[in-house]
Amino acid sequence: MLPKMKRAPQEMRTYSLTAITAGRRSLFQVTATAELFIDTIQTYRLKQKFELYCFVVMPDHVYLLPTPAPDTPLEKTVQLIKGGFSFRLKHKLEVWERGYYDRRILDGMSFDTCRQYIEQNPVRAHLATHAHEYAYTSATRPEMVDPKPAWFQGENQG
Repeated sequence: MLPKMKRAPQEMRTYSLTAITAGRRSLFQVTATAELFIDTIQTYRLKQKFELYCFVVMPDHVYLLPTPAPDTPLEKTVQLIKGGFSFRLKHKLEVWERGYYDRRILDGMSFDTCRQYIEQNPVRAHLATHAHEYAYTSATRPEMVDPKPAWFQGENQG
């Protein structure tokens, strides 16, 4: 039997994730679809599959800032999110582009910058004047996200 593979410490497992809809279709312009995606990520968050620090659901893509559970690889986290949503949507067409974009967050400053970037995305896209006006973001739903991880707390408050 092979020894259990060591994983990176939790403080090295926080990521900025981006997933894009197939063909860049504006799937999430439909309120029910955007809410279903938010409900999907909340379901897995509450099942402690990952911690989630912010999110935004744009018309044709999503941004998330999660840390997978200690026993869960990033790929499995993305599979739960994208696959779980696709299953619940019951859509006959392909929902997502293949793959996803990820960037590991290494320090408190990068964490704060990433969170601000994600929550300001609707403003940059001219979907809202202020982040708190956009319905499908953690900026308007702070109860749906976890606090900033302890390993980033002392580096840069935000």
